[in-house]
Amino acid sequence: MTISNPGHASKRERVSPAVLVLEDGRAFRGRAYGAVGETFGEAVFSTGMTGYQETLTDPSYHRQVVVMTAPHVGNTGVNDEDPESKRIWVAGYVVRDPARVPSNWRSQRSLDEELTTQGVVGISGIDTRALTRHLRERGAMRVGIFSGNALADEGTLLARVRQAPEMSGADLSAEVATKEAYVVPAIGTKKFTVAAVDLGIKGMTPQRMAERGIEVHVLPATATLEQVYAVKPDGVFFSNGPGDPSTADHPVSVMQGVLERGTPLFGICFGNQILGRALGFGTYKLKYGHRGINQPVQDRSTGKVEVTAHNHGFAVDAPLDKVSDTAYGRAEVSHVCLNDQVVEGLQLLDRPAFSVQYHPEAAAGPHDAAYLFDRFVSLMEGQRA
Repeated sequence: MTISNPGHASKRERVSPAVLVLEDGRAFRGRAYGAVGETFGEAVFSTGMTGYQETLTDPSYHRQVVVMTAPHVGNTGVNDEDPESKRIWVAGYVVRDPARVPSNWRSQRSLDEELTTQGVVGISGIDTRALTRHLRERGAMRVGIFSGNALADEGTLLARVRQAPEMSGADLSAEVATKEAYVVPAIGTKKFTVAAVDLGIKGMTPQRMAERGIEVHVLPATATLEQVYAVKPDGVFFSNGPGDPSTADHPVSVMQGVLERGTPLFGICFGNQILGRALGFGTYKLKYGHRGINQPVQDRSTGKVEVTAHNHGFAVDAPLDKVSDTAYGRAEVSHVCLNDQVVEGLQLLDRPAFSVQYHPEAAAGPHDAAYLFDRFVSLMEGQRA
């Protein structure tokens, strides 16, 4: 097992040591950050320089240990307004140089305190650039973080990491979704009703729809087609979420029912993968995924390039160079990532349905993709007309 250390140990690092162990045997030593103990998950990296609070509370990060590529994290502390859900979902957190004292007029406590309170085991003081390069070369993999009484000899820790479950084949959306339906009322005059299937939805997503006069009925991931249509929706939305889309047979079945009825449909992230499967395309696991708020995507219908927020480790396997025939009419790839040509959006040409692989709600992230909510509104207006 190779041990890496950036070589600038502080007093706290000597008092509270921690070690991060990857399943391929490489390890990084640093100091405990947040809760002390042990945690396991899939090691992934996020390239966002801001928005760490939204990242931590994004349900799509369930069972993932997030490595922040930005070296300095925690400057603005933590507040009660920015979380995207009611808790932190990341399995573990990795930073190089955490802020010693937060400084922001909205800050209510430090990031370290929040991680500790919510029992999130983390590590700081390691070379996150070296770790990121390793994950880019070797791919996302299982990892463990150990501190306090969880520390043991290197062979024992590695064996424990290799016993942890893998992300491939994981069915996780029901673990993070709401258990009971709830309503986000329209802001101002109500224009439409949308049934939103929660596969790990972020709080800002129904907010963006509410801002456009949409009353959003957020339903559990287990909602049936009958429950979706019980709210008399003008449109149906499928959210982001964690896990392997190849396991999501129930959401795929519900979406196919929506497509058969011809109701306007919009999906993001996991919802894009669900649409891909519903149309008969396959999905596959990316080597290290897309995570961050600076990913370039091209809208192929307009040629416009957007800087977008991403969080996905799986993608749809659909042809980029042709229109495909499906059980629901013709379909095409509408958006593509300019870094690696990964499918970032799908649209049907004969029915009112489309999806994107990224996060147009922009929490955190740029607002380049906000027009997609307006596109959804246009579909519902067209259907009503």
